Amino acid sequence: MFLSSALIISVLAGIIPAAHGGKVLVFPHDGSHWVNMRVLVEELHSRGHTVTVIRAADSWYISETSPHYNTVTVDIAGGANEDFFRLFVSEVIKIKRSKASAWARFALDMELKDKFFELHKKVCEVVTYILENKELIKSFQDAKYDAVLTDPANGGGVMLAHYLGLPLMFNARWTVHGEAHFAIAPSPLSYVPLPPSELTDQMTFFERVKNVVFYTMRMHLYKQIVGPHYSALTRRYFGPDEDYFSLFQAADLWLMRVDFVFEFPRPTMPNVVYMGGFQCKPAKPLPADLEEFVQSSGEHGVIIMSLGTLIGELPHDLADEIAAAFATLPQKVIWRYKGDRPATLGNNTLLVDWMPQNDLLGHPKIKIFVAHGGTNGVQEAIYHGVPIVGLPLIFDQRDNLFRIEVRGAGKIIDIFSMNEEIFFQGIQEVLNEPSYRMNMQRLSRLHRDQPMKPLDTALFWIEFVMRHKGAAHLRTESYRMPWYSFHSVDVMLFLGGAVLIILAIFAALIRWLCSMCLRRKS
Repeated sequence: MFLSSALIISVLAGIIPAAHGGKVLVFPHDGSHWVNMRVLVEELHSRGHTVTVIRAADSWYISETSPHYNTVTVDIAGGANEDFFRLFVSEVIKIKRSKASAWARFALDMELKDKFFELHKKVCEVVTYILENKELIKSFQDAKYDAVLTDPANGGGVMLAHYLGLPLMFNARWTVHGEAHFAIAPSPLSYVPLPPSELTDQMTFFERVKNVVFYTMRMHLYKQIVGPHYSALTRRYFGPDEDYFSLFQAADLWLMRVDFVFEFPRPTMPNVVYMGGFQCKPAKPLPADLEEFVQSSGEHGVIIMSLGTLIGELPHDLADEIAAAFATLPQKVIWRYKGDRPATLGNNTLLVDWMPQNDLLGHPKIKIFVAHGGTNGVQEAIYHGVPIVGLPLIFDQRDNLFRIEVRGAGKIIDIFSMNEEIFFQGIQEVLNEPSYRMNMQRLSRLHRDQPMKPLDTALFWIEFVMRHKGAAHLRTESYRMPWYSFHSVDVMLFLGGAVLIILAIFAALIRWLCSMCLRRKS
């Protein structure tokens, strides 16, 4: 009896995770970034942890009430609201469709710079409001949080974690200085392309030149956008000797929203944990009306299209071109679109305000995913093995789709110059060429072949940091080194100087010997 009871207890102990009710303070980045942060928040709650989420008064995605987390609503605008992003996207579309290509790129960079300069200024205002609110800060200190989880696309959580002296964890793909690997891991530009350069890890000489130039220009641009705001904030609260970006590099844990099925091979660090596709899950049954529409497609199958939450509608002429191309296909089409009904819409196309994207991608009748190239959508397509026709618009979307295209699992179409014929031909190519589906299904098999699910891996490491009050043993201290020490410039100068001194002594010795020989001859 005793042995059987002991066996039952040991089995249960192996199945049921230890219930350590930790406390996590979350400073998220609003918009689509919250979609994947919410997955971590809900999973932390399901494991018995208490999660508190900081949100701005004008938050777009983050609900003030939830059964999975508590909220602290800061009574100040954060800037990253729906109006900000919708206006920005409409400006991008207008710029790219109306200007020559070289000018369009420059104008777009200036638009990006101006918008994100204002966005980071707003973030710093929120942080200042929090840090100056002594009552709020005291409530954070009294709560005795175990760690701060944040998205380093803004610096609010970084500043708050250091001010409170708490371990810092990132849910990352981007930091305020661009792609997150470049902030923490060795990144040789000879074979590590800087997103969004649209280069691979096998570059020609001139592509390497492009990568170096692109890196130099981008780093200068990022510093112009964020430097003035975060530098002032750092000097004010952490002293004049502290560099704002070193606060980012001091993070204990970097949870990266990619894996090496999507990412090119590159050096990494021990505190970088890969959780690409952590938000993906097996498909659930579709609602009855949607299932009926999908089944009505017969042997031809279904195409789904979504350009993400930021792109609810398109210019009327562009929407008409897309609708006309869909109307000529034998497949059924489900299109997430909130604009006016296109005049050329065919009977085979169903317009919806929202669709269960993950569940549709997992349905056996789905043939193609027409997508804008957001990281979440691309990861879901990889997970379910559905080839992509990409219509990138802004940010990292084109580079994300480029990584799919070079692996033969999708095709990019320039949405700003396409017409009905170009779009139709692109759809037909991906539909009728079997290699696209075969390559995407190969990526899906590679992605799924892991010892642990990405979400379980992420939660293990979050709890690891909470248990051990940080992960300093995994973190390099190289960010504390001055640039000349980091790049061994001082060592090279020392060794070069030593060689010169030895050569000078050797030359002087030879000269002395020569002079002595001449004297004897004389």
